[in-house]
Amino acid sequence: MPWDILLIFFVLGVIVPWRGRAKLQHLLAKPHVEPAERLSLYGSTIAFQWLATAVAAWRARAHGFTAAQLGLAIPERFTLVVITVFGTTLIVTLQWLNLRRMGRSASPLRGPLKALAERILPQSARELIPFVALSVTAGLCEEFLYRGFAMAALSRAGLPAGAVILLSSVIFGLAHLYQGRAGFVSTMVLGILFGVSRMAFGSLVPAMAWHIGVDLVAGVAGPRYLIHRQPITEEVR
Repeated sequence: MPWDILLIFFVLGVIVPWRGRAKLQHLLAKPHVEPAERLSLYGSTIAFQWLATAVAAWRARAHGFTAAQLGLAIPERFTLVVITVFGTTLIVTLQWLNLRRMGRSASPLRGPLKALAERILPQSARELIPFVALSVTAGLCEEFLYRGFAMAALSRAGLPAGAVILLSSVIFGLAHLYQGRAGFVSTMVLGILFGVSRMAFGSLVPAMAWHIGVDLVAGVAGPRYLIHRQPITEEVR
């Protein structure tokens, strides 16, 4: 595997998890996170993800990866639309129900989730708008990086499909290690689901839509059920 491709894998598998964990530890050390700090977090994350995507796309093109190899093709459009809409509806519903269940649960996991939600999830309409931009960015950029670029590079390296899906999902899970072990495992499982869809349909479109849906529900339902606030309709005073 070329050195520049390996360097991108190093960034995704080491630098991104370290950066996320360091930022979260900084936020958790504070008794309260100001709205401006959350907005800054959203903005810096958006910028970093688009930069990483641009670099990965640049090196992928330099090494001759095709749009189809990167999952950017759109075959069988009708089937893809049906799968995308149905899958998004299902995964959004399950995400909402899971957050509601966690909000009512007495599980020890609820405490860390509440602390995480209080610091990184939007708590006003002003914060929700950039969070939507962050969710769309994550859905597009992370799917390209982990299911497009990473899976294409691992496939070219000669790994079987199962190993490609698993390794890319582990790296994806590591990027969310700041959410703790449960976050790592749940994200890795989602990564496997997204990876299977990318292999099965030859496109990133379904996984991108599903990813965006999961993040948007977290931003809307998370504050409601984990912080015990009302749905975000106006500025929190």
